Amino acid sequence: MNSVEKVESIRHQVQFCQDCQLARTRQRTVFGSGNPASKLMIVAEGPSARDEQTGQPFTGPAGVLLDDVLAENQLSREQVWLTNLLKCRAFVWKDGQSNNRPPKSSEIRSCNRWLSQEVSLIAPTVILCMGTPAAKFIIRPSFRLAKERGIWFSDNGYAPFVSATYNPAYVLRMPGLGKDFYQGRRLLVEDIAEAKLKSQEVSVKSQLNLFLD
Repeated sequence: MNSVEKVESIRHQVQFCQDCQLARTRQRTVFGSGNPASKLMIVAEGPSARDEQTGQPFTGPAGVLLDDVLAENQLSREQVWLTNLLKCRAFVWKDGQSNNRPPKSSEIRSCNRWLSQEVSLIAPTVILCMGTPAAKFIIRPSFRLAKERGIWFSDNGYAPFVSATYNPAYVLRMPGLGKDFYQGRRLLVEDIAEAKLKSQEVSVKSQLNLFLD
């Protein structure tokens, strides 16, 4: 079974997951997508309403912004692996509408078996966490995005190098007419550039080590 077939096997299993209460409210599961051979994995917290409709991560306005900042780094979603901590949408009802909410710790723990299988299969050398929930789970519970954004961490069970940046959805909520949105977008571009460079550096070092051996 090749990597694509293995990905599809896990995707199929996720569709029938009943490990937490989100199975009772979801429309469909949202598994990762992109290039299963990529050494750069991007992890956010969970699917949006639009993601749940399409069955793909990072769609809707946040997905458009992600595509834009990837393109500024000569990347596309077909060249990286995009996924979430949760494979089902977490939301609450308010005024007759469903609104996204942060994932609960119990939900993240329940869903971690799917993320762990993704990481094991993709074997990324670099993970870029998008947003605080992903960073707190993958890097450490005390992680603070405002102070530790862009710092590389190696002491984790997921990849040799892990860093964190803003979630595109969060950047979209920054005031668009002031400098906040444009600054947030610029930092997002810069952090993706650093993640791309780190993954390339690790790849080159691995090739050199093979040559020297």
